[in-house]
Amino acid sequence: MGLANPTLEDVWQLFQATDRRFQETERLIKEAAQETERRFQETERRFQETDRRFQETDRLVKQLSKNLGDLGNRLGEFVEHLVAPAVVRLFRTQGIEVHAVYPSVSAKRNGEALEIDLLVVNDGALVAVECKSKLIEEHIDRHLVRLEKLKRVLPLYKDHRVMGAVAGMVVTEDVAEYAMERGLYVLGQNGDQIEVRNPSGFNPTVW
Repeated sequence: MGLANPTLEDVWQLFQATDRRFQETERLIKEAAQETERRFQETERRFQETDRRFQETDRLVKQLSKNLGDLGNRLGEFVEHLVAPAVVRLFRTQGIEVHAVYPSVSAKRNGEALEIDLLVVNDGALVAVECKSKLIEEHIDRHLVRLEKLKRVLPLYKDHRVMGAVAGMVVTEDVAEYAMERGLYVLGQNGDQIEVRNPSGFNPTVW
């Protein structure tokens, strides 16, 4: 409400009140600016932390990819240089001559697909081998399914005696026993050599 005849004291008090409000407004503006700056710095810090984590994740992904690549190469060498010769020796100890060794066999027929790491064949028998870095029971179960459908997907071998084998860089005793109980040959790495874990006189399952 205005003053009809303001005195000098009234004007002075009004001036002081206006100055106080101006200072309060200025204080609020400074506080808002400081809070904005604080939030900006916090956002920048979080951005830098996110960027650091992204770079660390990227480094780990690249390292994992390299490790998987190295493992894949090692597994390929394991199959080619250790498992294949061991399966050939296994056939020959039974008086069976090997005629062909096929790594990485893939086939598809009538909607069924088949992938075999190693196929060792002669005129009347074959061994289909599943190779893993560390063999587990699930690998064995899947290989049994693979063996059951092999003749349907590869009818070229419909009159062959089909046997199965599993091989691993690491094969624990319980997993080896699990495979042998299901009629599979078991090949495990022992130092720089591959050994057949099956006892003498072992009778494999024939599909």
